[in-house]
Amino acid sequence: MEERSGFSVQDTTYLDLINTFAREMRYYETDSLYRYALKALKFSKQANYLKGESISYMSLGDYYSDRGVTDTALLYYNKSLELVNTMNSSDLKLSLLNNISGEYEYRGDHAKALNGYLIALEIALEDEALLQQSIINENIANLYADQKYYDESLEYYKKVRKLNDSLGNEIAQAETMSNLASLYADMKNLEYAMFNVNRSIDIFEKYRIMDWLAFAYETKGKVYLKKYNYNWALYWYRQSEVIHENLDDDRARIDLYNGMAETYIGLENDSLATLYAEDAFRISKSINFAEGIKKCSKTLYEIYRRQQDYATALAYHELFQELSDTLSRNENKQSLSLLKTKTEYERQKQLLIQDNEKALASQKRFIYVGAGLLLLSLLIIYLVYRSKKLQQRLTRELEAKQEILERRKSELQMDNETKVKLFSVIGHDLRGPVGALKELLQIFKDGEISIHELASYMPKLRSDVDHIFFTLNNLLSWGYSQLNGAVTRPTSVLLEGIVTENIKLLNEIAENKSIKIISEIPANTQVWSDPHQVDIVLRNLISNALKFTPENGMVTLQAEEKEAYWIISIRDTGVGMDRLTLQKIFKEENNHSTYGTANEKGTGLGLTLCKEMILKNGGEIWVDSLLRKGSTFYFTLPKAAGSYSKAV
Repeated sequence: MEERSGFSVQDTTYLDLINTFAREMRYYETDSLYRYALKALKFSKQANYLKGESISYMSLGDYYSDRGVTDTALLYYNKSLELVNTMNSSDLKLSLLNNISGEYEYRGDHAKALNGYLIALEIALEDEALLQQSIINENIANLYADQKYYDESLEYYKKVRKLNDSLGNEIAQAETMSNLASLYADMKNLEYAMFNVNRSIDIFEKYRIMDWLAFAYETKGKVYLKKYNYNWALYWYRQSEVIHENLDDDRARIDLYNGMAETYIGLENDSLATLYAEDAFRISKSINFAEGIKKCSKTLYEIYRRQQDYATALAYHELFQELSDTLSRNENKQSLSLLKTKTEYERQKQLLIQDNEKALASQKRFIYVGAGLLLLSLLIIYLVYRSKKLQQRLTRELEAKQEILERRKSELQMDNETKVKLFSVIGHDLRGPVGALKELLQIFKDGEISIHELASYMPKLRSDVDHIFFTLNNLLSWGYSQLNGAVTRPTSVLLEGIVTENIKLLNEIAENKSIKIISEIPANTQVWSDPHQVDIVLRNLISNALKFTPENGMVTLQAEEKEAYWIISIRDTGVGMDRLTLQKIFKEENNHSTYGTANEKGTGLGLTLCKEMILKNGGEIWVDSLLRKGSTFYFTLPKAAGSYSKAV
């Protein structure tokens, strides 16, 4: 463009190109980001091009944000926002609100960050901006993850994954999967972490998204580090390091170098561990990143303590302790502030909704008054005729109200029975394992058993915790459906993927009993159902099959295609059931649980929950069984419209 005749630096197309180039250089050559952002700002002001000015200010904010100069970054972001507010650019405004909230998060003000994200999310919902909704929800999820509110974080990630599926954006899906992998690694859910990071790496390598690929490689290294597989951890950290040679992203290097230092400690290579830890420490100080300084101080303390340089080790330990105390106090305050901010935001939102409803109700009252006056006039004219009609109408209303009262009475009785049943299960199936765990920890705390003796109880504790988790999952799903009326949201679902994920999830239980799980579900088994509810049904039925199948047994999953539906079966070679048990197994009053072949315990809610969810999805469920031969559970689900033809 510059070489064309008649070229002008005030050409808006030229200014957009400069701004785009500046932003593309953010993680590759930040000096170019700064230089071209200033150039675009200068020429945009000359051309009175507000959009160009706004994007230039936002790029300058990014430049100072990456250097840890948060005050200057916020100054430029707010300058950009002032200009955007004079224009009609929803996408740009959402990006700025997202960046400003992120900057508050970097400086540790989580309350302001969350409030900003929620405001941006409200605007994105009004504008139906699906991509921005995905980005903001993911940032909220990461905010909760930093505060170690993992359940809340996963709830927001569920929303993100649904939005990404709607968008069909493969790169956005990969970015979410890499962040999810890091979250699962922090939660010690290493199988899920590895599954997500491997899928994200495939996509980043396909599209050559190098900054995200470096992060994905680093996350895979972190997963192996938490598995204590130091050689593979080092391999993936080095892959990330090679990419970082062509990147300019100091904040991302901190976790990478510190992770490599921890890996070299595990490999007993203190010299390289020191080198990487000190590099990470230096970068953290240069951008004033307290969390990074704390992590690196802990790593350097470990290194110098191993080298018996106790004076240096003590200095780093004191720094680590000081920052830990400060961040801990701040995080406690921020955590409370975080929850209060969200609660206050939701409360104010609810008040606005109520005010709006009151205004609508007031308008309706005026309409009703006018209609009443008109009705009164008609009643005067047609008094006799209308009297009779009125009497009939009142009679019908009384009958209808009587029916409503009877129905509400019945619903209240059912609610009370549900609550009694719910607390019964909590008291019977959760209090025991939790109490046993509490007693064991108290014995260990009192010094009555050693750490080695405590370690011998780990398999039993793991089994108890798995049972508690599975019980809670069923309990919450069932309780929600009973007390709040869970909504079924059917969509087109490929059953094979849900089956595969559940087999992976339950594979460890199967391996412990030497049971083979075989899936013969065709790849084209496409049903019209709620995927979350189908997932719960499959998990319960496979878990039951494993529970009642002795060692060296087999569990087989099959699907048979009919004209309008699929029949799915889960067959086991277990203990089977007698005729009396078969007659009452799906009845609501039958919530009794029996022990499995390895003394596994259930809640008694699994099959009740399965029946409810299959019926809500338009299917049926039944069972065939022979004592000491095994059982086969069948259920049907409607076929999805336009499903693939059956494979030959």
